[in-house]
Amino acid sequence: MRPYEVVTIYNPGLESEEAYDAQIERFTNLVADQGGEVVGVDKWGRRRLAYEIEGLTEGYYVLMRFNAQPDVARELERVMKITDTVVRHLLVRLDES
Repeated sequence: MRPYEVVTIYNPGLESEEAYDAQIERFTNLVADQGGEVVGVDKWGRRRLAYEIEGLTEGYYVLMRFNAQPDVARELERVMKITDTVVRHLLVRLDES
């Protein structure tokens, strides 16, 4: 398995903290269900965006680290692309050392 991390910016308009937790749990379950291992999830909270995206000036940032096969990372990225609450995401493979 290879180490990855993904930074996700969620729409700040979700109703509550529980709504963000549900979205985060959805993606951690996706990784775990496909044989990956979630190493950690860091909620950075609401932050100002560097530039306006789709009329938004703030976003809710979350960093997730996980170990998985490349096909799991591709599936996670595919699902993030079609999820309406995800404004932006960046998935990178980390050095194994």
